Formats: sequence, structure tokens, C-alpha cells
Amino acid sequence: MLELRDVSRQVGADMHIRDISIRLEKGSLNVLLGPTLSGKTSLMRLMAGLDRPTRGTVWFDGRDVTGVPVQARKVAMVYQQFINYPAMTVYENIASPLRVSGASAAEIDRQVMKAADLLRLGPYLKRLPLELSGGQQQRTALARAMVKNAGLVLLDEPLANLDYKLREELRAELPKIFAETGAIFVYATTEPTEALLLGGNTATLSEGRVTQYGPTVDVFRKPADLVTAQTFSDPPLNTIKTVKDGQRFLLPGGAEVPVPTDMQALSDGAVTIGFRPHHLSPSAQSMNMAVLNARVTVTEITGSESFIHLVHGTDKWVMLTKGVHDIAPDTSMTVFLDTRHLLAFREDGTNAATPLNRAA
Repeated sequence: MLELRDVSRQVGADMHIRDISIRLEKGSLNVLLGPTLSGKTSLMRLMAGLDRPTRGTVWFDGRDVTGVPVQARKVAMVYQQFINYPAMTVYENIASPLRVSGASAAEIDRQVMKAADLLRLGPYLKRLPLELSGGQQQRTALARAMVKNAGLVLLDEPLANLDYKLREELRAELPKIFAETGAIFVYATTEPTEALLLGGNTATLSEGRVTQYGPTVDVFRKPADLVTAQTFSDPPLNTIKTVKDGQRFLLPGGAEVPVPTDMQALSDGAVTIGFRPHHLSPSAQSMNMAVLNARVTVTEITGSESFIHLVHGTDKWVMLTKGVHDIAPDTSMTVFLDTRHLLAFREDGTNAATPLNRAA
């Protein structure tokens, strides 16, 4: 088990990590999700022992390892910019941590061949890194991390520079590959979709703080606050400042949205409601739809989906809908909001309700 207790990291006048307490269980998959500069890499460096916290302690398997350097820990780390030894073959790159640990030649060969097979590197074992594609080089770095048999494996946006097809394949394979080792697996990403695909647990980060940690689907469906909901939404979360008045939310401009059943116990008053782009649609999809009028500003067509940018009063929204919808700018449009998926936040940003466990 890896545990951070009230950990902060200050560099000069800047606080990179603020008062983080988190416990990661052995054999668990943990995603660090947040935008660039939210603290993901800084947090990983503290976990690894590359940096020491300004305040707080780091524990591993019941032992305080706060001052223990990375060289004395069983940690493997793979970065977005893959790092391999250029003068060594792929085989020797993968074998290097095993040689350092004093493994026998037979054990080295067994583990290298197993890792190469899992990561489809068999045909390239005699090549040098510069003779490989970017994807093959990254897989070599991943294989080296895998054979290290580390208790803690840290992957800092390891797939960001790979082509789409390979990213999809490795996203599916990585949890299976590292699950065999029983290690604590920590994966940093800026992409909410990647966090959902990986599953496991997710910690959302903002400005050096962990805003929420728990099972990935629960954090997505039940964000503790507005910042977490915004972190875990791509395209961005749509929001409206409203007033709850009995069984309705009153929107600027006179529009109304019915209050969902699980929010009817909320006190009346100011509240911000939030909803994800795929919960807006150009037609009624169920009986739980609120009808709103908006103006189109831009339409982005990806082929299978369309991103329709809207303005409602002073609020800017995005609607994500299936198919091709080529709508001219300044077109008035009636849109339908599925109220079953509304989120509600108090003026201080905390979640004003506990949503039911419903499909996203």
C-alpha cells in the first residue's frame, strides 16, 4: 500500500502540491486526471521519491519512505517522452533492470521474451531504438518497466505521442499487463475519456489539490464539486446559474427546467446546474426533456458526431450529437436537455445533491 499523509510540495513561492492525503492499495489501478500544470507529474515525483515533500510523509507497505531516494525503492516510471538506451538493442534495454538486480541469464531471457510477446516486440529485439518507430520505442520503455517487478509503476501520459490505433490497443492491454504483477499502478492523463477507458480508481487534480478520489465511474457520475465535474468532462461541462423555486429551476431570460426527483429536497435559492454535452440533443429522446432555445455559433463535424456550439443568454454551451449536422452560424435552435443527468452545485461549488446511480 502507498499512502501520502498531508503532503505538500513548495518550490520557491509556488505551491506545486497542496495538502494531499491519499491511499493506494496493492494491485490497484489509479488514474491521475487533470489539465496540464494541475500537479500530476509533481505528485508522481513525490510518490517515486524523486522529490521530497515540504510537509507531510510518504508511506509504502507500512514504512515511512519520505526520505528514501528513488534508487532505494522498487519503482518503475515511464514518461510521455520515452527514454531508452540508444546503444543497446531492444532486448538489452528490456533486460537492463534485471541485470542490475542480478537475475540469472535464464530468468532474464524468460522475462524479456514474455514482455516482448505481450507488447508485440518479438521481431525487433535485435534492433537499436533509433531503428524503431515511436510506438515501438514507447513499448520498449513499457516492457522495461514491466520486467522490473516494481511495487509501484508510474506512467506519466505514456501514450500521448502514439498514433490513435496503438493508443487504443495499449489502453486496453496495459491494465491487464500490470495487473499480473500485483503492483500499484498509477497512470497520469489529461483526457477524461482515457480515465473512463482505463477504469480502476481516479483522482481528479486541480491546482495541486486532489479534489476527489474513488472508483472512476463514481467520480464521473457523482462529482463532489463543480471543479471535479469540470475536470472530468470533455468537451467542457455546460453550466447555468439558476434559482431553485419549488419544482423548477428558473433560468436567466425566463426559461424553466424541471427539478429532477432526486433533487427536489434541495433548499430553494441560488444554484448552478451542470450538464454534459451529450445530455443535450436536437430532438426529444425521452419524457424527461426540458425545452430550451439557443443560438448556434459554430458547428464542428467529425464524421460520426457533430459538436454544436450554442449561446443561451450569456452562457456558452456545447451539444454533442451523433451524425452530421451542418447548421449555419446565428441559426436559432430548439434543444432538449435530459434532466435525469443534471448536476447541481451550491454557491461555494460543492455538490448540492447526491445523484442516483444512473447510467452516464
